Amino acid sequence: TGRVDFNHVNFNYVDDVPVLKDFDLHVQPGETIAFVGQTGAGKTTVTALLSRFYDVTDGAIEIDGVDVRKITHLSMARRMGLVLQEPFLFSGTVAENIRYGRLEATDEEIEEAARTVGAHDFISRLEQGYETYLHERGMNLSVGQRQLISFARAIIAQPRILILDEATANVDTQTEVIIQRALKTLLGGRTSFVIAHRLSTIRNADRIIVMEHGAMVEQGRHDELLALDGRYASLYRMTYEQHAVTGNGKTSGNGRAPAGAPAPEPA
Repeated sequence: TGRVDFNHVNFNYVDDVPVLKDFDLHVQPGETIAFVGQTGAGKTTVTALLSRFYDVTDGAIEIDGVDVRKITHLSMARRMGLVLQEPFLFSGTVAENIRYGRLEATDEEIEEAARTVGAHDFISRLEQGYETYLHERGMNLSVGQRQLISFARAIIAQPRILILDEATANVDTQTEVIIQRALKTLLGGRTSFVIAHRLSTIRNADRIIVMEHGAMVEQGRHDELLALDGRYASLYRMTYEQHAVTGNGKTSGNGRAPAGAPAPEPA
């Protein structure tokens, strides 16, 4: 159903250099978890372990009560949708790139997935629509267009679990607006793990996990963590100072970030 348990997980990339320390997190099916923290805090390591790019050093990660080390990579791929900062497309048609998420998907399902993520309009404007041939890595599309296709591929797989790792970091403003509109549908009913630098994505998470030096130091909803006035609030204020600038070049002066300002830097 999408329950995920991190049971006292420790992980070292190099012997005796811990990256995650006694990381213990229990996520209910359908819950959206957002990670924030400074560079090197361990956020991407958490999702990399869940995806089995690496295996834990100590402890265990379970999906629906089953240790991920006992789940085949093929089965993991079917359970999990993954959208990274750098979209990867291969030489082939737009439809083939989307269908890669679920090879038996019909043309109608491909179009439905594209509509869900807001990609259908731009695809329809391509010379041959869904049959337009893409160069290696989709280089004949913009970064934003490539990322929309990556989202469609992830969704057509109908995953129980969705991981978005800085998925909107490199896209243009217009594409980001499209993705933000689609996120409610994308995340609805799925267990989701989000590493994102935009406040609008993090604010709506069921829980925000604040990471520092490989450990979880705070967790809660956006408003709860601001009221706590701890690490998250400090990162949040620091972000305000960097971004809360009005059109006349002056800070907003109200101690609050402008609408849509980035949340604490997660990368």
